[in-house]
This record gives sequence, C-alpha cells and structure tokens, in this order.
Amino acid sequence: MKSYFKYICFALFGSLTMLTSCQEDTESFDSKVYINTGEKVSTLLLKGSVESLSRTIQTAIPQPVNYDVNITFKGEPALVDQYNMAHYDKAIALPAECYSIAHPAAVIPAGGVKSTEVEITFTNLDDLDRDLVYVLPVTIDQSNIAVLESARTAYYVVKGAALINTVANIDMNKLNLNLSNADALNNLSAITVEGLVYVEKFDKLISTIMGIEGTFLIRIGDAGIPDSQLQLATANGNVTDASWTLPVRTWAHIAITYDTTTGATEFYLNGVKKGATLTCNYRRSINWGVSDFWIGRSYDDNRYLSGDVSEYRIWNRVLTADEINSKNHFYFVEPDAEGLVAYWKFDDGAGMTVKDHTANGNHARAANNLTWKPVELPN
Repeated sequence: MKSYFKYICFALFGSLTMLTSCQEDTESFDSKVYINTGEKVSTLLLKGSVESLSRTIQTAIPQPVNYDVNITFKGEPALVDQYNMAHYDKAIALPAECYSIAHPAAVIPAGGVKSTEVEITFTNLDDLDRDLVYVLPVTIDQSNIAVLESARTAYYVVKGAALINTVANIDMNKLNLNLSNADALNNLSAITVEGLVYVEKFDKLISTIMGIEGTFLIRIGDAGIPDSQLQLATANGNVTDASWTLPVRTWAHIAITYDTTTGATEFYLNGVKKGATLTCNYRRSINWGVSDFWIGRSYDDNRYLSGDVSEYRIWNRVLTADEINSKNHFYFVEPDAEGLVAYWKFDDGAGMTVKDHTANGNHARAANNLTWKPVELPN
C-alpha cells in the first residue's frame, strides 16, 4: 500500500513538473519576436518585361510588452543552402544588384504586437535568367528581444513565369471594335499583322484572322486552295502561296507584312519567312478603323476561326525579320513600341471585351461570351 502511495505521489509530482515546464516554455515563446508572414516562402514570377517589384515584411510578438521592440532586417545569401536542403531545390542566391532594403529597421510600439513594415525592392529583374531559380533569404539581423529561430527568416523565390497565362477561344464567335481612336487604324500605307493561333481544326472553306471583307482581309483557305493555307484577300486580287500553310493543334506565330507603295507581301510562320516576297495589286491605303472591321468574321458568321488566339497586333509599318524574331517577340511587345497601333493580348480572363493595350484604346468586343483558357506559353 505504501509503495502504491509513493507511486501516486511520484506521478503527481512528475505531472506538476511537466506542467510547470510547459508554462515556462510558453512564457519563453511569448517573449520572442518572429516574422509575421502568411507564407515562409513567397514566390515572385518574372512576367513580361517587368524590371522591378516590391514586397513588405513585418514582425510580431504573441503578447504585448511595455517597451518598444526594435528590429532590423538584412538579406542573407548564406542561407540559400538551408533553403535548398529544406525544399529539395537547386536555387542560387539572388544577385546583390537585384534587391535592396533601403530602410531595414522596424519597431513594435510598446503595448502593440505587430511591427511597422519594411519594404524590400527587387530590381534589374529583366537581367535574370528565366530558366534559373533565385532565392533571397531575408532574416532578422538584430532585435532587443529574443527571436524565435524557427520564424527568423523568410525566403523570396524569384523565377521565370510563362509570358502568356491566359488565352481566348473564339470558336463560333466574332469581335468588332469599340472605336476610341479610329484614325490610328486608318490611312495605313504599310502594315504588319501578327497573332498567336492554336487552330483546333480546318473543317470549312474559309477561316478568318482579321480585316474587312472585299477590301483588305487576312484569312485562311478559299476555293481552290487548302483550308489551312493563309491568304491576303484584297479588292484588287488575292495573294497566297503553297508554303503559307498553318499547322493544327499547336501554337503558331503568324506575321504578314504589306507595303502599299510596292505591293510587297511577306509571310512568316514562327519567325521563318515562307516562300518568296509576293506582289499584291492593292495600292490604296488600308482603313481598318471602321465598323466593317472584324476579328474572326468576314463574309458571314460561318467563317470564324476554330481555336484559341493571343497576341493579335497591328503595326503601321513593315517589321523586319530581325524584329519578328527578337527575344520573346512572339509572346510580348511593349504597348508603346514604335508603329504599334493596336494590341489585343486576349488575356483578359473574363467578360466579352478584349483590351487594346496601346494608348489608342480601340478595344474589341465579342458577339458571344468568350471562353478563357489557362496556358503557359512558351511551354
């Protein structure tokens, strides 16, 4: 009986000791500062030609104290190995010239639990290799209160994103323009028309890219030619070539150039010129800033394009082969690029309106609801 009583006493003493120890640990935790972020790892995706981004970082304590808590942050490249071990990655340190923490000090005011925010600026991002993964560890450098080591550091992962993440399907659909600046699309003496297209099928006589029926139109197929062969159809005759054939079920960049003074017409498929320079007899200016201009329609509604589209552009000049093949040109151009007069990216993701990204604001409006699709281009 005495032995049993001793056992109970020992057990109670042990439980009391454990409880006291847990309380001490809790008190120790309550007095520690930690980085207050929703995610310990944040990802910054490099999109388009974005050169800079910014993020904020903040600290917190579980319970207020009666004095100011002062903290400073710093970037710590030496912790990249620690990140790689934890995440089974092969990231490299973000170069020093690609980030700055201009004002690294933060404070949790007495009686508060959250600090002021510190801004981290990421710069020169367009110089980074999109095929690599970079990491910037940002850690608490100094503090006048103990730091919770497991939440001392946040990691910012910088890596390339797809240049195009959303496209529109225009199957059995058509778009015309809500003209804000018609002059930008009229009196064109030279022109380049571009687009990224993913054609599901060629199962009808004619499919339409864009233009005006009976005047100046870029379409695919016709009587006497394959329904996959691109054609420039004008009021003064049509121009096409057997090499102007588009593939199905694969993304293809198309570019057609035309100079009204000479009639010189060229077609590029994925940056490669197809066939010889042809001559069209059309010699008048091109006027597309009118209500008769359509994307995905020409003679009637049955001449739609069966597939997905992106990066539709109109230029008021002839682009060179080098320009068409410049870095990332298929997937992105600057909206204020020289001679760019209309730029429909088809990445709006919702609604029936497709924004014109140039300052001209000639947005395209679909007749029916557009189907928006997530993609990653280039693959």
